[in-house]
Amino acid sequence: MPGLRKSVSGVPVVERLAAWATRHRLAVILGWLGFVAAAVLVSGLIPGPGARSVDPGESGRAQEVLDAQDGVQGIQESVLVQSDDPAELRTAVTAVVTALRTAEVAQVWSPADDPTRLTAGSALITYQVAGPVEGAAVRADAVAATVERVAQRYPGARIVVAGDRSLSTAVDRAIGADVRRSERISLPLTVAILLVVFGALVAASIPVLLTATVLLATFGLLQVVDHWLSVNSAATTMVLLIGVAVGVDYVLFSLRRVREERAAGRDTATAVRIAGRTSGSVILVSGLIVIGCLSGLFFVGIDVFRGAAVGIVLVVAIAVLGALTVLPAVLAALGPRVEWGRMPFVGRRRAAGTGSAAWARLATAVTRRPLAWGGGAAVLLVLLAAPATGLHLQDAAVTDSLPRSVPAIDAAARMDAAFPGAASPARVVVWSDTGAPDLERVRTALRGLDRVTVIRYGDAVLARVPLGGTDDAANRALRELRTTTLPAALGGYRFAVAGRTAFAADFTDQLTRRAPVVLAFVLVLAFLLILAVFRSVRLAVASIVLNLLSIAAACGVLTFVFQYASGYGGIVSWLPLFLFVLLFGLSMDYHLFILSRIRERRSIVGGIAASAGVVTSAAVIMTAAFSIFVTLSAIEYRMLGVGAAVAILLDATVVRGVLLPAALSLLGLYTGSDRSRDHRTGVDQASGTRHDGVASVANADG
Repeated sequence: MPGLRKSVSGVPVVERLAAWATRHRLAVILGWLGFVAAAVLVSGLIPGPGARSVDPGESGRAQEVLDAQDGVQGIQESVLVQSDDPAELRTAVTAVVTALRTAEVAQVWSPADDPTRLTAGSALITYQVAGPVEGAAVRADAVAATVERVAQRYPGARIVVAGDRSLSTAVDRAIGADVRRSERISLPLTVAILLVVFGALVAASIPVLLTATVLLATFGLLQVVDHWLSVNSAATTMVLLIGVAVGVDYVLFSLRRVREERAAGRDTATAVRIAGRTSGSVILVSGLIVIGCLSGLFFVGIDVFRGAAVGIVLVVAIAVLGALTVLPAVLAALGPRVEWGRMPFVGRRRAAGTGSAAWARLATAVTRRPLAWGGGAAVLLVLLAAPATGLHLQDAAVTDSLPRSVPAIDAAARMDAAFPGAASPARVVVWSDTGAPDLERVRTALRGLDRVTVIRYGDAVLARVPLGGTDDAANRALRELRTTTLPAALGGYRFAVAGRTAFAADFTDQLTRRAPVVLAFVLVLAFLLILAVFRSVRLAVASIVLNLLSIAAACGVLTFVFQYASGYGGIVSWLPLFLFVLLFGLSMDYHLFILSRIRERRSIVGGIAASAGVVTSAAVIMTAAFSIFVTLSAIEYRMLGVGAAVAILLDATVVRGVLLPAALSLLGLYTGSDRSRDHRTGVDQASGTRHDGVASVANADG
């Protein structure tokens, strides 16, 4: 490829790298295993906890002030007591309060102190866990166990706990279970697909083993990164599934090309060298585009995006490194043995590189009437994208994100129904530049608000104000609290509001402000990289437009499914931007592969037919990887799975089969030889010679 192909000797850099790895195969394989081992070992050499992420906007300012105080752990939990029998309700409340006062709690707020904590059939008790940060989680669990023992004495009443510790634990356990579930599903599913794709046990095992080492190295290095930049459990789940998708795809590109060249009669060393020149170039460029696109997330300025971006960039970079170094060495070492364990009637025709007659017929029909076919496909994608015009962004509350089958989530939902905002109240941090705020003054100032708890931490005061949800009503209440209620009540003091509602509002606000910068960065970078590779402004613009169409259609399907059909009411605020950046990068994998085959054969139909097997297999694997998200607990993951899977399917079918050949035909690119070549075999009818991808690539830069 033009910008990356020529070294000082005129030989492609990636081809030289593949040839070098082939000659030094043992050293390369041992070096790769040493790199993976070192990455795993180094993760244990840096002691101490991981970095904490800082929330955006005012939420982050409140967090920083609170973290600066000595000994702050701030775990607050609430107990919901419900019974249809008023006498039993009073007795159960008394028993819970008595038990709490003998446990490790700093303060207890009960209906006896605040009448707003008592409604028909329900009572709310709140407690603050005592002690410093060290051991706070253990003490919180011990207090919750105390409440559970009281609950066992009153089987006729409902006594449940929800709050900081219980809800965060529920989220962590759900994500952990999701990771384990995704591992159980993704590995056998990927292996099954690879067996069908390659038709041989040894060939199918290569992408599995290489991807496993890529993930081991990535997670080892992420443990080191986490000491400086927070990489949360959600990011690790994405790294796992995206790592499987790109790792397998990169091996698929190279291995299929090696098998094709060997089927054409070339020896292993030559086949690996040709694969390095062709597929290796595609892997390098597509990897750079994915890395560049994901780097745009750093412009958002939000820690959770930075952590996810670092993880995905790292796994893609290591996957590219492995595909360009150790993979050629392994293929050279195996030689013909890569076909061992062949399964009858599977993968044999595609291994021979004859291409797909079905895709060739479709591409031929499209190139003959590009305006009709391309216009119809474009209209289809626009119609699919139409629901996205009414897209409503909102953050999922914890009670909406996870299913009610989780006890803490069910408790929080019941608590919020009886006492709105009680499970996840706003955290109002109050401080002063002239000294610690007066605790009683803060309490008096906030006395007009229901169910407020106030406690001092060092030179700051933390007040919890019920403010639940992330919908429009909650956002209006937050604005009123920040701009009217608190300034009037806390005149002379400084304050900042954090909590679930505040975080969601601040997150969405910063995301909205920074999104244009991210979009511009990704589009300009992709344009420049495609231009550098193919040296065609028209082709670069067409590639970007086609990607935007498929992403818009996926967003439309996502909006219809979750906002309208399911009645969820909106799309998680971070998802559209993240999907755009991720899909724009990932879709370039097979987009560049197809374009390289088209240019290599100087034929739209021939290139699409030749690339059909690889692209279809890659799309199936990547779709399967993202479809696993749909099985996970959190609503955010299910949305991500639907959006990504739909986009990849549309890219691999409508865009690849119709829009791309139509666009190239209308632009007059690579159409000259379509009239003189048998697209099913790749044989030039005039000369009778087969285009093998060696000389043709080197001369196809025009």
